Amino acid sequence: MVVITNKLSKKYISRSWPGNNCEKRGLRKMNTKVLLIDDDQAICNLYQLSLNRFGFDVKTALTGVDGLKLAYEFQPEIILLDIMMPELSGWETCHRLRQMCDVPIIMLTALKQQENVVKGLNMGADDYLVKPVTNTELAARIRAVLRRLNMSSPDSHEEDEVIKAGSLVINVNKREVKSKGKRINLTPTEFRLLSTLAKNKGRVLTRDFLLRQVWGEQYIDQTQYLHIYINYLRNKVEENPTEPNLIQNVRNVGYRFGV
Repeated sequence: MVVITNKLSKKYISRSWPGNNCEKRGLRKMNTKVLLIDDDQAICNLYQLSLNRFGFDVKTALTGVDGLKLAYEFQPEIILLDIMMPELSGWETCHRLRQMCDVPIIMLTALKQQENVVKGLNMGADDYLVKPVTNTELAARIRAVLRRLNMSSPDSHEEDEVIKAGSLVINVNKREVKSKGKRINLTPTEFRLLSTLAKNKGRVLTRDFLLRQVWGEQYIDQTQYLHIYINYLRNKVEENPTEPNLIQNVRNVGYRFGV
């Protein structure tokens, strides 16, 4: 049995679950595995029951520590994570989950302040939902996140599409990015945003267009998502993130991929 304490052993830190390549996750015919981490037993019971009815295979944990352990054992395809929990907060749990794998995380919390939304995304969450959330909306958001992930997965049957910009090389089909020959690790959302920009090299893309393409129609008003992920990308692909050459801001409109 794997034992995870408050100081997660590096022995279990991996970018993918054993025997389950994270790059190939997505919508499957089999029930999607969902892990819900929340210290409220009633909420766990409610969402577990409702999501089961929507066809999801749900397991729950009442603490961050138990959630980390169950994440490794259950190998979920998506995680729903509360923030306000005793001992190990949702923030710290999210951080440690990101060390284990890039499985998508949806923050599910009562904290509705804008700074908390931004903090959640900065911590590595893929989406942020404020309670109360209807069963239908929660199921829809889970599917939307998994759909984005599925669309970002490589297709081994297609001929490689390679985009070059300066020292940056983007292999769209292999979902691989290199700069000066060195591989850059991107999350599925980061890669989808970068590839959308790169495929439209030289064109000005509006914020609305990028939000629709990368996140989906229901995220059209979530401009903070776009700003945060643009910042992520600049820190990873730009030689000087404070003076970006590749991902250029077009004032009051959107962004353009240059060079």
